[in-house]
Amino acid sequence: MSEPWAPGGPSAHVDHFAADNLPPPSAWPEIDFSRLPELAALDNRINCATELLDRKAAEHPDRRAVFDNDLSWSYGDLLAEANRIAHVLVDDLGVRPGNRVLLRSANNPMYAACWFAVMKVGAVAVATMPLLRARELTYMADFAQVRVALCDDKLAGELRDAADNSDHLEQIVCFNSTDDDGLERRMAAKPETFNNIDTAADDICIIAFTSGTTGQPKACLHFHRDVMAVCLTSSDQIIAPRADDVFAGTPPLAFTYGLGGLLLFPLSVGASVLLLESYTPEGLIEAINDHAITVLFTAPTMYRTLTPLVMNRPVASLRICNSAGEFLPKPTWDGWHLATGLSIHDGIGATELLHTFIAGTGEAIRPGATGQTIPGFEATVLDDAGDVAAPGEVGRLAVRGPTGCRYMANPERQAGYVVDGWNLTGDSYLRDEDGYFWYQARTDDMIISAGYNISGPEIEAVLLEHPAVSDCAVVASPDSRRGHIVKAYVVLREPDGNNTDLVQALQDHVKATIAPYKYPRAVEFIDALPRTATGKVQRFALRQREAAAPSE
Repeated sequence: MSEPWAPGGPSAHVDHFAADNLPPPSAWPEIDFSRLPELAALDNRINCATELLDRKAAEHPDRRAVFDNDLSWSYGDLLAEANRIAHVLVDDLGVRPGNRVLLRSANNPMYAACWFAVMKVGAVAVATMPLLRARELTYMADFAQVRVALCDDKLAGELRDAADNSDHLEQIVCFNSTDDDGLERRMAAKPETFNNIDTAADDICIIAFTSGTTGQPKACLHFHRDVMAVCLTSSDQIIAPRADDVFAGTPPLAFTYGLGGLLLFPLSVGASVLLLESYTPEGLIEAINDHAITVLFTAPTMYRTLTPLVMNRPVASLRICNSAGEFLPKPTWDGWHLATGLSIHDGIGATELLHTFIAGTGEAIRPGATGQTIPGFEATVLDDAGDVAAPGEVGRLAVRGPTGCRYMANPERQAGYVVDGWNLTGDSYLRDEDGYFWYQARTDDMIISAGYNISGPEIEAVLLEHPAVSDCAVVASPDSRRGHIVKAYVVLREPDGNNTDLVQALQDHVKATIAPYKYPRAVEFIDALPRTATGKVQRFALRQREAAAPSE
């Protein structure tokens, strides 16, 4: 194994705030580019906009790059738009290399152009979810010391409220706007060429905030080199995209799963991507068929919702179905495969590592397993002593490779996530003798009841097999005798207000399917599960609800 990589080479940044808030290299995970020749060949000077946009536009300027229901931009068009925005950032807003620029928008072509413009000027993109409110935006803007923001006009209200309370956010320029000071008016007089900043490969280009499934979001720092590394691993080794592919999906571009799947990966091979601001399940099927989508990125919940719909509305153009963001239950995989004949490529990634590092692909997919370590990464399962667990033994998932966790100004969290060079993702897994990884639970979602270790997601997968269940989440509920009991929060397909018999039916269903001691001793019906802006279930909120409930 090669020596851990350390930063080097002159930075192009003149504002060193982000770099100054990196953890010290001694606190980083091992960063290793030796596992793939393509990774080892990456240059020490990289601007990811140059690699993903400028070079592709030079090769095929007229090929379609990004589109929605109203417009279609070729690679040449997207390049020209991004260049004009880059001039606005530099000439009008005074953005310098290393400055942070906040981006706020749903998925659309202008967002893509803005993101690349930030890369071109050597600044740092701070992407924010469209559903965030002023308080959350203020926190992010001040934590990252953001002065300038580019915002879709439809979402400007909360951001302006955030600016009123921010110590740093001063300038908000709106796009998809007809205002005299809007981005389009400012762009109109700008040239369509721009000399990209010659950034170092290890210059920071992204501050990605985690989705907050465990509480306050954490800020993850990623380099231009990291962007190219996930194209060579999380994309090339899982999807193997082609230039004639047409991508689409539901994750926000502000979420690193969406940024990769709906911008970086298609453009890395000269493909095209449909960027729509929102989808209903019916609208997603319509979009797939209207635009001959070949690669789909979405989450298990959407696949589960789509499955009965595609029985009568085939999605014949699809060739790759990618899932991440949450555990993919086997019943969801089986249902989709039965309805479409397509396999779902499950995977696990993390904002801390930018994208996916374990996945199932092609004929190697085993339904129910997350998959195997993708080339370029190394993964294992560690026991409580920090040693490699035996096959079949549940432990902590650990991973290392060309990307890794660098929390911004958060040494305590950094020390908890990075241990002995490994990234500890917070997931409990077992690895079988064939090297397949099987998800058990988030580390803090493992339920200990009367001495038994019980996996909440295992019970959720069983409950989802019941025809009455639309969605569910299983957590530990405090109990005076057992320490904790298993409690299921269940969303019904057809609520009727009289569910006494259904509680018993669900409990019996679990007892008949898996070990009876795992059954939920408490069941509560709920209209909807609490979720983050990326759609992940906030089990911590349910655990807090249980902890606050009066004991019986």
